Amino acid sequence: MAGLKVGDASKRFVCAILGLIAWCSFPAFAQTRIAVLDFELHDLTALPRTPEELERIASVAPLLREALVKKGGYESVTVAPDTQAKANAGFGYLFDHPEVAAELGARFGAEWVAVGRLHKPSFLFAYLMVHLVNVNNQRLTGNFEVRIEGRVKKVTERGVVRLAEQIVQSIDGKAEMVQKLARTEAAAISDFP
Repeated sequence: MAGLKVGDASKRFVCAILGLIAWCSFPAFAQTRIAVLDFELHDLTALPRTPEELERIASVAPLLREALVKKGGYESVTVAPDTQAKANAGFGYLFDHPEVAAELGARFGAEWVAVGRLHKPSFLFAYLMVHLVNVNNQRLTGNFEVRIEGRVKKVTERGVVRLAEQIVQSIDGKAEMVQKLARTEAAAISDFP
């Protein structure tokens, strides 16, 4: 201890603190929390809202939640359908108002909110659409769309998996940017004499 200088001890302390912060922010220790809201059906066909289509639309959000847990290791945040309905002032309101979706997600401790819609302009195909909202800044940070052709359950499942991949890439890409920035700032701090 006699050879240890005060400056060396403070540098080691700062390095230890920065290491602890980096270790605690590693994704394995702090799961990203995402709320996937129930999807809305925007059916423009001559026979809208058939029982089969209502069954399909009801399956999309649970499939997306499951895919995000598998693909991204995220923690799924549950928002009760009645709570979502109260926040939704009308068809498409949450989809078009990210700040309201963010407030809803914040009430349940989510970091991200996925607001979805199944847009069906034809019997032949439909679009799975998701607006990804960052709860912290209340902004739309991603607009994802997957075209699915046919009404077979497997096609919908594959479309949902593709949506999950896009969402994971977006969220993880943003997290990687933040980590790079933190490393840059840490390097700048450690360069001081």
